[in-house]
Amino acid sequence: MSTGIRFDGVTVAYGKNVVLDSLDLTVEPGEVMALLGPSGSGKTTALRAVAGFVQPAAGRVFIGDRDVTDVPPHRRGIGMVVQQYALFPHMRVDANVAFGLKARRMPREETAARVAQALEMTGMAGYAERYPRELSGGQQQRVAIARALAVRPGVLLFDEPLSALDARLRSGMLAELARLHRDLPDVSMLYVTHDQVEALTLADRIAVMDRARLQDCGTPQDLYRRPRTAFTASFVGNANLLPVTVTGHGVRLGDTALDVPTGDAAAGARATLCLRPHLVRLGEGPNTLRGTVAEVQWRGVTHRLGVDVAGHRVTADVPELRETPSLGTGITLHFAAHDAVLLPADQAGGDDAVLLPAGRAGGDDAHG
Repeated sequence: MSTGIRFDGVTVAYGKNVVLDSLDLTVEPGEVMALLGPSGSGKTTALRAVAGFVQPAAGRVFIGDRDVTDVPPHRRGIGMVVQQYALFPHMRVDANVAFGLKARRMPREETAARVAQALEMTGMAGYAERYPRELSGGQQQRVAIARALAVRPGVLLFDEPLSALDARLRSGMLAELARLHRDLPDVSMLYVTHDQVEALTLADRIAVMDRARLQDCGTPQDLYRRPRTAFTASFVGNANLLPVTVTGHGVRLGDTALDVPTGDAAAGARATLCLRPHLVRLGEGPNTLRGTVAEVQWRGVTHRLGVDVAGHRVTADVPELRETPSLGTGITLHFAAHDAVLLPADQAGGDDAVLLPAGRAGGDDAHG
């Protein structure tokens, strides 16, 4: 049966240290929700509250319509996959997958059928008689997922399941998890990660967390294209954040007038202009920025240029250049008005423009 997850004002604290602060969040039935944020943001604590491994100091946790706040973990009807795989080394693959079923005293014939089905779904049907030590890291993680699926949970919890894999295996597992989501449309998934690529690839919605609180929530497209805060802009993709002053016809960066939508911002107000690096282009055009080249990085199909503009660093990801500009030379950039997002000034966290990196190394693949 399709089910969802609801956090109703959930707070978790260890003494006076609040690690999850008044979380209100709903994961719809059949939805994949990614909890995205830096270490210590509260995302893993939220997942553990659903699993029953931590007890909230306040608030309630619901799975479907059922209040599970005080229900033991093994009675919550969930499956969980963690980054360390947690397989029993002395058991074969089929025995590892069957472990949860045997704990539920399921008949032997049904257990065998469930194990075979779970291994088939994860592409591990031919490995049932092997031991974990005979498997690669990616294969071990598939077995861990099969074990979680075997109990046929209404909710699947993933706690950074791909962080121990190398880049190639991680890419392959992302594709497998996306396929799994398509094959299990009734299963709700809560996926904890600090890698923006995983969140953008898998999630129907992303909940952005920082300092124990929910900062933002929306579809990957909305959070990427129209972030509401500088933190969201920096953690769902990368962003140039430029301090500007609102004018009657747009904004001003130093002495440069820029024609961008300002919404309800009053003339004279300070604001932060958010520009994605891949939307900053070379040459003359609307909203021209003139500066000097301070950094050049070759990234295969693109070059990343760091350009000093009006005392601030602007980063542009441009198609690979036949001839790269020398450091210190003048250069012209431009961007379209509809590609800019104006944020409140106090969201910038400082007066200098910065390219705030997403997640961890490798996160630049999602359009920088």
